[in-house]
Amino acid sequence: MIGFNVYFLLALFLICGMAWSVWYKKLTFWGALTGAICALLVYAGAGFIGIFMMTAFFIAGTVATSWRAADKQKLDTAHTHHAGRNAGQVMANAGTAAIAGVLAIWFPEHIQVWSLAIAACFSSAIADTLASELGTVYGKRFYNIMTWKPDQRGLDGVISLEGTWIGILGSLLIALIYFFGMGTSWHIAILVVAGTIGNLADSVVGAALERKGLIKNDAVNFLNTLIAALTAVVLQALFL
Repeated sequence: MIGFNVYFLLALFLICGMAWSVWYKKLTFWGALTGAICALLVYAGAGFIGIFMMTAFFIAGTVATSWRAADKQKLDTAHTHHAGRNAGQVMANAGTAAIAGVLAIWFPEHIQVWSLAIAACFSSAIADTLASELGTVYGKRFYNIMTWKPDQRGLDGVISLEGTWIGILGSLLIALIYFFGMGTSWHIAILVVAGTIGNLADSVVGAALERKGLIKNDAVNFLNTLIAALTAVVLQALFL
């Protein structure tokens, strides 16, 4: 009966989340459905803590994207999604975490590795989103991450000190959720480092490849979460 109640609450939460995100045009229908499927796989790998981390990323990202949207439009740097994010964009941010969930089902004996990888994915995804959306607004000086020369805000591969620090705070939020749910104090440091590396890798790939039209933003977002997940797993193997 307890197991039934848990799955009932999970299903209810996901259905309500889908309905809300589609109603308020945060996600398309297919984007919401893809998000729900990813959430189920995240649950398989990290339980309700995984759901909390994914929800924290979604809420923080939604707020950051909407924050001072008019100012971003004036700067011509807003990443608007009037009809909501689609399935591809959802997979770009949560796809690596979903893959880790699948691996948790196949290899449950390594569940701690997969749960940490999931946390690292959302640590990087939230850092990238907050650094991009809020760094554009609050950044003072903007630099191309490849050349370290001043560059135009909002362009691929352009970062600011303020945006980077905001991204680190986002990673810290995910790290604390993981810590209180299933981690140790070491995991806080690992996830903040992994999230920051993923965020900076996003900028490097953006400057080197996306700006030249070789890949698109969804691929960049997927790569930054993958890099963060691999970084976290390696750091845990080295220090824990």
